[in-house]
This record gives sequence, structure tokens and C-alpha cells, in this order.
Amino acid sequence: MSSGGKRILFVVAEAAFFVSHRLPLALAARELGYDVHVATPEGRLLEVIQQHGLAWHPIVVRRRTHLLREAWAIPNLVALYRRVRPDLVHHVALKAALYGTFAASFSKVPAVVNAITGLGYAFDDRRSKTILGRTLGAAFGRLFRHPNMRVIFQNVDDQNTFVSRRWITPGAAVLIRGSGVDPSAFDPATPKPAGAPVVVLASRLLASKGVGEFVGAARILKRDGVDARFAIVGEPDPDNPESITATQLEHWRAEGSVEIWGRRNDMPAVLGQASLFVLPTYYREGVPKALIEAGAAGIAAVTTDTPGCRDIVVDDETGVLIPPRDESALAGAIAALLRDPERRAAMGRRARERVISQFSQQQVIDQTIKVYVELLRDGAALGRAG
Repeated sequence: MSSGGKRILFVVAEAAFFVSHRLPLALAARELGYDVHVATPEGRLLEVIQQHGLAWHPIVVRRRTHLLREAWAIPNLVALYRRVRPDLVHHVALKAALYGTFAASFSKVPAVVNAITGLGYAFDDRRSKTILGRTLGAAFGRLFRHPNMRVIFQNVDDQNTFVSRRWITPGAAVLIRGSGVDPSAFDPATPKPAGAPVVVLASRLLASKGVGEFVGAARILKRDGVDARFAIVGEPDPDNPESITATQLEHWRAEGSVEIWGRRNDMPAVLGQASLFVLPTYYREGVPKALIEAGAAGIAAVTTDTPGCRDIVVDDETGVLIPPRDESALAGAIAALLRDPERRAAMGRRARERVISQFSQQQVIDQTIKVYVELLRDGAALGRAG
């Protein structure tokens, strides 16, 4: 598969997210001969991008909305695209996709990939009909246009939302389930620590990720005498209005129902201690990478029957699906699996098999590179026709 030296530009609103979710793809593209560039704001883990020798460009687009910065976002991207002259630009997440597609059309970038990593805060079931949700919907309908574009979705629900609302044509939609993980990085045979089993929630610490419900379930189980430890892994996200505060975390720590482990960059080690993984989210997820990692580690999961989560966890086969915002159901599911280690272990084995067969990092890379090849071929044809 020859790249022909084509230039690919990744545009992501957070450097750390690029590193955690797209760096392996960018390095694989470079190995295939593509000239890979990356555009993010300055921020945590930027040094990792630079250490890998990827050409980096600063942008003003950030996840957090700021009116003055938003006004400069599209002109900033137009200037970048005209300077870098990419053959293909790969936008990651909603804001980069929205601003970037318009800028790419205006700048005549030959090919565009938009990776929708979940619909997030504005499109959850409480906000999709609010002014913010309706405004974003109208914006997609008007700005999400390019003659040579593919939109990568992580779950069918998000894909159907875009197609049914006619934000994109059915032919532009591609389903690639998540950013993938390397199963070899996780050892399901790692011995668990002695003592009470550890139940882990790992996530950005947002209210809509179900962090409060996890704490509530831990309280119920502690009250009922269930012998287990409950650990929250992650940190507050100040760029999101639903972030759990450091004060709240300290209150929960002092209360004693849960342990606060903070941000960790060693998920194989974290999951090596876990007997059960929990993500009681009601955020509009893509496919949560943490659930894929838990499966790769051979750990059963309790999560919600919501878009993205039900794509990775098969109810009563690789874990348990519960209704969102239901502390009682969450506590019951956790207790049932803690009482039945054989069932839990069998679910974990099937979860790892599912990750290896459907959610591996290499599969995601291969599927995405295939999209690049098709778009670059079509972009060259459009250029000749023009």
C-alpha cells in the first residue's frame, strides 16, 4: 500500500487526547510513508508528540467554549490549512469536525475525515432539545459539507443520528468501533492483590459519567456489609461544566466509601489490581476506551445500557448492563458479580476474546488507513476533474 508521500494533518482540541487515542494511528501512517502533521493547542503531553518527531502546529480550538476564541477558530484553521497544504485532514471530536470541515472546504483541502468520538454533553437526552443542542444541530446541517469526506462513527446510534437528521449522506458514514487498544499490553493472568476485591471506575470525572452513582452504590454495599474496595481513577475536567470538583473528591475520600487514586497513566497496572470494572455513564459516549481496556485485561464490567457502552459490553456475557442513573441497580449488579467469582471470571475471558476479535488497535488502524486510501484516491480524481 503506497502512500505516495501524501500529507495527513490531525486536528485535535487537546494534545493529551491525541496522545491517548490517536498517536498509534499517526505513527502507523508515518511508517507507511505518509507525511504526518499534528495540530493541537498547547497542553499536557504535548512533549510526547514532539518526542516522536511529529510536525506540530498550535491552534486556538479547545474543548472548552470561549466566545473570543471561538470567533478565531475557523480563520485560525483556514490559515493553518493554507500553510500546511494537507492532502487529507483528520478532525477528531465534534468541535474540531464542525469548525475544521468548514475551514477545509473553504481552503480546498482535497479530503476530510471526521472522527465522531461521541456526541457528549450537548447531545445527551437532557440537552438535545435545548438551545445549545438545536444550535449545534443547525450548525452541522449548514457547515458539515465537503465533496470528499468520510465521517467515522464509533457506534451505530451516533451514525443513525447524523444520517436521519441529514447532516451527512449515508455514503459518507463509516463505522469503526473506538480507537482500539493493544491487547498484548494487558495481562489477564496478573495476580490480584490479597484481601478484599477492588472495584474500579476509571474515567474523566464528570457527573454524567456516573461518578456520583458509583459513590452511592459503594455506600449501599458498604452499609450492607459487602467486603470490597471501591476506587475512582481520574481527575476533574475543568473544561467541562459537569466536572466533579476537587472539593467533592476530598469529601468522598474523607467519608470512606471510596478511594481516590487520581490520574493514572498506567492502566494495565491499575486494571491488574481490579476484580471488576464499573462505568455507570449517561454521557453520550462513542465507545469508551476504558471499557475496551477492561475487556483486554480480562475483567468483567458493569456499565449502562447506553450508546457506545452496549457496543462493547454484551449483557450477561462479558458484563452486565444496567439502566442509567440507578444506584440501586448498580449496587445490585456489583454485588451479584462479587458474590460469584466463577461467573465474573468467565465474563472476563469472553470480554478479552471480544476485544481481540473486534476492538484491537491494529484493526482500528487498518480500517482507518483504508479510509485514507479511498479518500486520497478520490481526491486525486476530483483534482484531475477540476
